[in-house]
Amino acid sequence: MKLIKNGTVLTAESEFKGDILIDGETIMAVGKNLDQLADDMIDASGKYIFPGGVDEHTHFGSFGGRLFETTEAAAVGGTTTIVDFVPQEKGDSLGTAVEKHAAKASGISCVDFGFHSMVMDMQPDTPDQIKELPKHGVSCVKMFMAYKGTPFFMEDISILKVMNESKRHGITMMVHAENPDMISFYTERLKAEGHLAPVNHSYSRPPVTEEDAVRHAIAMAQVADVPLFIVHVSTKGAMEAVREAYAGGQSVFGETCTHYLVLDTSYLALPDFEGAKYVCAPPLRTKEHQEALWEGIDRGWLNAVSSDHCALVGGFEKKKEGLEDFTKIPNGIPGVQNRISVLWSQGVAKGRISKQRFVDLIATTPAKNAGLANKGQIVPGFDADLVIYDPDYRGIITQKDNLEGIGYETFEGFEMTGRPEQVFLRGMLVAENGRFTGSRGCGHRIYAKPYAAAYKHYRPALWAQKYPYLFFNAL
Repeated sequence: MKLIKNGTVLTAESEFKGDILIDGETIMAVGKNLDQLADDMIDASGKYIFPGGVDEHTHFGSFGGRLFETTEAAAVGGTTTIVDFVPQEKGDSLGTAVEKHAAKASGISCVDFGFHSMVMDMQPDTPDQIKELPKHGVSCVKMFMAYKGTPFFMEDISILKVMNESKRHGITMMVHAENPDMISFYTERLKAEGHLAPVNHSYSRPPVTEEDAVRHAIAMAQVADVPLFIVHVSTKGAMEAVREAYAGGQSVFGETCTHYLVLDTSYLALPDFEGAKYVCAPPLRTKEHQEALWEGIDRGWLNAVSSDHCALVGGFEKKKEGLEDFTKIPNGIPGVQNRISVLWSQGVAKGRISKQRFVDLIATTPAKNAGLANKGQIVPGFDADLVIYDPDYRGIITQKDNLEGIGYETFEGFEMTGRPEQVFLRGMLVAENGRFTGSRGCGHRIYAKPYAAAYKHYRPALWAQKYPYLFFNAL
């Protein structure tokens, strides 16, 4: 058995000096005076120990992102579990799509992996397919209000049908909320006026396009009487809409992403087409929105920070498809490697969030959101996914250390206050001081359980109880 001793254990609730005893892949005990039970000891004096990160929002293979061969980037950054969004090819059922995507990760992924479904081909029996998702280890399904004219876009009636069926089977409904018609209006005007540079991507999707869609999604969830999770919240108004809905009794939650907390619209205006590297949807916002998001994650109005990692195959050259037209720049910002370092350096080290809040945002609540039963906490019986973090390390984030495979670093030049010194995946040392030390394919598939965190707060609306014949109430 392995013992990590003399460190300061960080959880979502507390911190304490303690030792962690690992038996194989599992945490056996947390406490003191456990030396006599161990045959391998690791001294973590002066270091923090926290759960391996859970990134609940990645795109390894969707939106043109690189596949799972680059997941070593997650490991060196302290993320030991990813939950990836599954692209659905036309004609495939949701379950078939999951199994196809899982085959691309099996034997390749360097961290544990689970899946969310995405509805990209609304079929007559799509609502019926929802009930099969728990068999595939999927507890969340995502639909897009944006990207009109592509397979991602879904009309309200389709979203409502999937919402209604999801509740019957404990599937959490996730929504990408942007108003597509507003975006089309702004885009056509900008192009007609000859504004084609990357920064215009942001101008074509101003805050109102997200805020309107978030409120509309919340209204649809109220109509269907279902829990709702808003992905990648980027504006103050959208965050406030989530907060108000929750305060009003709806089971509505949301996340934000690392890049929305530290990058602003000035990055989209970088010369020599460099701004294209930062094109994503929703787009980067101004600093006033950043400050609001920091307050939102500190106060719990948003409950997780994901990477929304999408490292495009072809890197910057792929982005150059939009050299003459910002609407042709492929969306996607990579960030799985430095999600944890950025949040610690810009959040904990600067007093914006506590160490406990940090753990909750990067590991504990993301695991709960996704229905991952044995991840995200330092508790006996849980997987021994652990990070020994050196708070005294000082460095600079740079491309030469990046393993995401695209030739540039999203957070180039940002200071690192501390870094993961050792990263353990189910008890195995998989990364040390920025180097991947594990083996390709050491990641296991994780099967999520239905009725995840959003359902813990859900209570059927009074009017839905009064008229049960209108809806299927699973709880």
